[in-house]
Amino acid sequence: MVDPLVIERKKLFEHVATHLEGQILSGKLKPGDQLPPERDLQLRFGVGRPAIREALISLQKAGLVELTNGARAKVLMPTASHIFTGMAPAVRQMLSTEEGQRSFQGARMFFEVGLAREAARTATPSDLEALGEALEANRLAIGDRDRFTSTDIAFHFELARIARNLVFVALHDQISEWLKEQRIVTLAADGQEQTAYEAHRAIYDGIVARDPDRAEKAMREHLDQLTTMFWRQRACDQEADDHKMGDHDA
Repeated sequence: MVDPLVIERKKLFEHVATHLEGQILSGKLKPGDQLPPERDLQLRFGVGRPAIREALISLQKAGLVELTNGARAKVLMPTASHIFTGMAPAVRQMLSTEEGQRSFQGARMFFEVGLAREAARTATPSDLEALGEALEANRLAIGDRDRFTSTDIAFHFELARIARNLVFVALHDQISEWLKEQRIVTLAADGQEQTAYEAHRAIYDGIVARDPDRAEKAMREHLDQLTTMFWRQRACDQEADDHKMGDHDA
């Protein structure tokens, strides 16, 4: 049975958090403003310190305030990345299953194919220059796993940046983090760095040619190859683990 006191405390902190959130969203509390001291908040809401602390932590998780030891909570300037902050636990749970991983791979396909098409339509000369520099950095990093990984991410980041949509940039960063295991596994395969670079080159060529269909095709083939390579490598790793277990049991 759930302790009624726990339920009551939860209701109290949610009440406090909802009220403070409303003040932030309405503009009464602006980015950079400090919230009142915790003692003042306790008196204002008629609750104990635990409820105030839980309320502030929930606002921090929502990206609305910053908590620093010894200082009052400060209202943050909202950013697109905060949209995804609260999704982390659910994402980790989904990525713990094959179905969840495949779902995120599919989401990345849908998202990045759209970015490639948009870039082919709207990229400015300076955008193309930046994308070309990212591509060249990717080429020069072949053979250096860490550098190749960072330049791989940077190339895809440029595609998100070209769209000039802060949500797209934040989503790109999150997808890169969520599918980090896929990048690690696939780039460990022999020749995969060269394969990935050549795919990036094909995407770039389609964008420079102002051909959305060509850019989409190149991106789709790139991500299809990565997905196939990932699941093939996962199957090989599982088979190797099963073989080791069999030897151990014998």
